[in-house]
Amino acid sequence: MSKFELKLPQMGESVAEATLTNWLKEVGDTIEMDEAVFEIATDKVDSEVPSEVDGVLLEKRFDVDDVIKVGEVVAVIQVEGEVENVADDGTDEEVSVEEPAEVPARELEAQMVGVKESVSTSTPDFSSSERFYSPLVKNIAKEENVSMDELEAIVGTGKEGRVTKNDIMAYLESRSNGSQTKVEATPQPEAKTEKVATPLAPKETTADKPKESKVHVGAGDEIIPLTRMGKLIAHHMIESISTSAHVQSFVEVDVTNVVNWRNKVKNAFQEREGEKLTFTPIFMEAVAMALKKYPMMNISLDGDKVIKKKNINLGMAAALPDGNLIVPVIKNADQLNLVGMAKTVNDLANRARNNQLKPDEVRDGTYTVTNVGSFGSVFGTPIINQPQVGILALGAIRKIPSVIETDQGEYIGIRSKMYLSHSYDHRVVNGALGGMFVKSVADYLEAWDINREI
Repeated sequence: MSKFELKLPQMGESVAEATLTNWLKEVGDTIEMDEAVFEIATDKVDSEVPSEVDGVLLEKRFDVDDVIKVGEVVAVIQVEGEVENVADDGTDEEVSVEEPAEVPARELEAQMVGVKESVSTSTPDFSSSERFYSPLVKNIAKEENVSMDELEAIVGTGKEGRVTKNDIMAYLESRSNGSQTKVEATPQPEAKTEKVATPLAPKETTADKPKESKVHVGAGDEIIPLTRMGKLIAHHMIESISTSAHVQSFVEVDVTNVVNWRNKVKNAFQEREGEKLTFTPIFMEAVAMALKKYPMMNISLDGDKVIKKKNINLGMAAALPDGNLIVPVIKNADQLNLVGMAKTVNDLANRARNNQLKPDEVRDGTYTVTNVGSFGSVFGTPIINQPQVGILALGAIRKIPSVIETDQGEYIGIRSKMYLSHSYDHRVVNGALGGMFVKSVADYLEAWDINREI
């Protein structure tokens, strides 16, 4: 018999963690290869995680609503024979499989000096915190009767301010030394413990904990808690604003030829392909061609290094019935003809609305397009989808009076026009590149061949 560690897989380039939403198997259940073991959710997609082996579920490492980092062991499966598996190398001590042994080791040390450790009779409500705590830190907090107020007050030295084992152990030592001159078996009142914790007050950051609202709630006002996805989206939006220097460029586009061409071919297209021809694949084709022309818009910034992406993978922001957004990705968009683009756009949009997207279909985007015009907006200033450096908003198509230049002179006519709003990261994209890119998209649309065959 051997054991296989089922870890949280990589869910996307910008996704570092996920929330466990449901266990589909219980300890002792038989599991077949590729059978779903648990469900997870990110700000992008909900998904099932299947087993990579046949076996029996031996251990659950996390509970429902726990936040799990990519690469952490979620479940242990007992299998027949030897199975190749990547064991925990212990480099991240917060998720090391052997570290929980430190908790009873500390209790033994306490007994040696005549101290009877108190065991918590209540479980801290970790779900009330926006901060990430590893299973090891949670176990220590439970064993040592550390309240949530105390835990939130500890300065984390880990990645993104996370509380490590050393942080909480240092706090426990400080609490023990500072709260009493003589060690007693009876635990001290919680009020004294909190006074000792004051010197360890954290440096508040947006990533650790959002500022509490001081909005007055009046009689009859309804309080609606944010959904899990809503919280994650809010966090990522703030993170993007604090990361990228957002600048916008706007271009008005005459799409009369595009509108007339689509009206001419859409019925024949649907009859032949069994698919509706919307404006979205046309715009996606234009953006893909512009990215080929200006590849320095198809990049990411990693510290002081620019990562120039080989593939053009277009994110397509889609609204969900609950009001949230999801961004499925059209892989290698520049290699698709318009028929292929239309089929891909329709397929991703339909499955996004029905919550049927796979994790691989919302990852590795290199540039994003959002259609604010579908809600009647003339233009918008979208927030960059990290770690990308640009996002294009498509405004509503409107019929407006316009000056038309011809060989016979100028006259006023009715034209179909729209605005393109380009938000880009001014740290690496200057105004010239940002402006030329969106102008290239506009030029491609305005030059649309009214006699194009499909």
